[in-house]
Amino acid sequence: MITIQIKAGREKTALHRHPWLFSGAIAPYDKEPKPGETVRVLDHDGRFLGWAAWSGSSQIRLRFWSFDERDQINAAFFRQRLERAIRARSRFDAVGNAARLIHGESDGLPGLVVDRYGDVLVVQVLSAGPEAWRDVLFDELAALTGAVAIFERSDADVRELEGMSPRVGLVRGKLPATVDIEENGLRYRVDIHGGQKTGFYLDQRANRLRLGQLAAGAEVLNCFCYTGGFSLAALKGGAKSVVSIDSSAEALAAAKLNQSLNGLDSAAAEWVEADVFQYLRKLRDMGRSYDLIILDPPKFAPTAQHVERAARAYKDINLWALKLLRPGGLLATFTCSGGMSADLFQKILAGSAWDAKADAQIIERFTADADHPVSLNFPEGDYLKGLLLRKIA
Repeated sequence: MITIQIKAGREKTALHRHPWLFSGAIAPYDKEPKPGETVRVLDHDGRFLGWAAWSGSSQIRLRFWSFDERDQINAAFFRQRLERAIRARSRFDAVGNAARLIHGESDGLPGLVVDRYGDVLVVQVLSAGPEAWRDVLFDELAALTGAVAIFERSDADVRELEGMSPRVGLVRGKLPATVDIEENGLRYRVDIHGGQKTGFYLDQRANRLRLGQLAAGAEVLNCFCYTGGFSLAALKGGAKSVVSIDSSAEALAAAKLNQSLNGLDSAAAEWVEADVFQYLRKLRDMGRSYDLIILDPPKFAPTAQHVERAARAYKDINLWALKLLRPGGLLATFTCSGGMSADLFQKILAGSAWDAKADAQIIERFTADADHPVSLNFPEGDYLKGLLLRKIA
């Protein structure tokens, strides 16, 4: 096994069990490990730090599998990690038949994401480590879950940083004609082939339920509605009306299908294909106003380098939403940008309120549901952040 040493003074994060080490921390070495190869990691003085997967193409050069020298990185190791994570998700059986089973670094499996949609697993292999153990991981997942099919959606941009090409397709079993899930009494059809992420935003499950409860009797505006998750929750919760906006005709068609699958009142739902930034201004010009507005935009700032541009986008949509919100109304606003801190997001919203000449209070905070845990040693995993604001005046 190849040994990799860390430069003097660069071992602190590993000692605190952070799962990443960057290229600048690596001391010169004699032999280049293969992509995804397990290496023994030592500090400058030769003391053991951990077992890690090597990625020569990425700035994240090492992703740690384990910090325990007694561990052996083999099929049994991965079986234990998978089994532990899957067992922890059993509580979600009470609210539906879909959940995230494996959440990468926070489950001790860096670069691996597994979502369960009924009897189908959708897997993302996003770094060189799980790529090297790909067949083992798929075999163990099939054995542990009894899934009828495992579908791979390894088409995220981060694979390019690992020197890997996209891969999409069936890897085990046979796919059913359609993949439908149930969540808190609602039915959704999931496009695992071409939908966003692995086909559905499972991380918003608890937030959909909460906003559905708050929507009773309200006139609701849902921006960036995708396939209608928040819209359907609001309709089920008794909203007086729901206007849903998205720029994708395909997403809106899927949303309308989901509405019909649940037998929800079509007269209460309006689906609008439009650019949200422009349509918010149009609604203001039309004199429209709402009791509850939901802003769940795509990832404006995937990394810290994109934060400045993203801040302008977040400020713009929240400014116009606050203008459209009635006094006493609620704004549920989210960021799923990993590069956007919670403190900065709140400051941006304060700026939006100032420019909108609105006074608002934070009354609740949102995060991803509990099947998307955040390791205390990996704060980067806390990507989904949201606030519920009440407009005072």
